[in-house]
Amino acid sequence: MSDDSGIEIRFTIPFKRRLKALSKRYRQIQKDIQPIIDELQAGNFIGDHLAGTNYIVFKVRVKNSDIPIGKSGGYRLIYQLEPPQVVSLLLIYAKSDQADVTAEEIEAAIEEVMQET
Repeated sequence: MSDDSGIEIRFTIPFKRRLKALSKRYRQIQKDIQPIIDELQAGNFIGDHLAGTNYIVFKVRVKNSDIPIGKSGGYRLIYQLEPPQVVSLLLIYAKSDQADVTAEEIEAAIEEVMQET
């Protein structure tokens, strides 16, 4: 998926798998993550840079409309920036399900993505 800005958004298999599982419990999840995807397509690489991997990886807090406790209780979306113009959505999880994601989980998702291509 890309537009005039030239930024291509890739929905990886690990991301799609987790999104599908979460969407069974949280009906508004796709609407909740759309503004993040729009920001990334516009070239605004938002979120916190995650250290501990050999890749350019960011974590973004996303509000969960289904449980209105703000971003702190919402989702975490992990994405990889592959210069110059590709963003791969790697993982998404509900903060209520998982406290944090490890560098090993991120590396495993990236390895799986590399096998896809």
